[in-house]
Amino acid sequence: MKPVRCAATLAALIIFLAMPTAAADMPEFRIDPFWPKPLPNNWILGQIGGIATDRHDHVWVYQRPRSLTDDEKAAALDPPTSKCCKPAPPVMEFDADGNLLQAWGGEGAGFDWPRSEHGIFVDANDHVWIAGNDKDNDAQVLEFTRDGKFVKQIGEARHSEGSNSTRYLGRPALAIVDESAHELYVADGYGNKRIVVFDARTGAYRRHWGAYGKKPDDTEPGKYDPSGPIAKQFRNPVHCVRISHDGLVYVCDRVNDRVQVFRKDGSFVAEYVLDPNTRFVGSVWDIGFSRDPEQKYLFVADGTNNEIHILLRENGKEVGSFGRQGRYAGEFHWLHAIATDSKGNIYTGEVDSGKRVQRFERIK
Repeated sequence: MKPVRCAATLAALIIFLAMPTAAADMPEFRIDPFWPKPLPNNWILGQIGGIATDRHDHVWVYQRPRSLTDDEKAAALDPPTSKCCKPAPPVMEFDADGNLLQAWGGEGAGFDWPRSEHGIFVDANDHVWIAGNDKDNDAQVLEFTRDGKFVKQIGEARHSEGSNSTRYLGRPALAIVDESAHELYVADGYGNKRIVVFDARTGAYRRHWGAYGKKPDDTEPGKYDPSGPIAKQFRNPVHCVRISHDGLVYVCDRVNDRVQVFRKDGSFVAEYVLDPNTRFVGSVWDIGFSRDPEQKYLFVADGTNNEIHILLRENGKEVGSFGRQGRYAGEFHWLHAIATDSKGNIYTGEVDSGKRVQRFERIK
């Protein structure tokens, strides 16, 4: 469903209302066109592989320096061809006001840095978990301290054994920590078709599953057809995994246009289909939760239709949406990642030529 109203103030602040049948507590958001603040050091952002918030309400941006074109990174060429710009480091921490606090990342000793940065999560200990989806290189998840000191690697670059491996990954899209069980859940991913769980402290394999909680099958399913039979397996990519406060596991089956919901043991609970006529690269890219105690709403990032769907978490019913394809503040091009902070604000990141992050302030 579409927003019923979009109004701009003289300050170019756009209020997005998502109120089709209008519950009184339906969220309302306003784009903040001044977030984040200008970057130092002549830096510029590439594609946004991931975005996350931490317990301090800081925002972590995981971006792809290699995605910049020569004209975008012209000041870094040898010789420079213009005054601006230079690639920013891959991992960037901002405060809630949009000030850059630190930036780090890239190749180092003892670990395989991803060639295509994809997916970031910050755990309760302020450790940063990152993944990557390069088709020739990335099959690893990395853990770092807040200031970029290497802790651990799970998986190995350029090594994959398929969706039933207990040792290797296959172009993982995102890794998140379940603090209550000290477990790491990986959306695996662009090469594999599963959720795989490891011990977050040791990296030891625990379990894995595919669509509907079944054993994953790497047989190529063919192109998605909305008029065809329901897919019994995930399609690539398995693009996100998120865990709610009540212990449900939400999975982005992107190209199949659906969210699948599981218990932590992999048993299937439900699925929610979003805009099933969406072809191309699918409608379910990432998921954020509203920050009320019940996490009443799911915010689903849709990078094909370039909007954020608002779903009731209890039953998956879509009750609103906002956004559209475009270049202006509050619009999206290849909306890729989403996160929420403790105040209910939404942060988004875009890939392809979007290459930006945006903040939507919750005003109701």
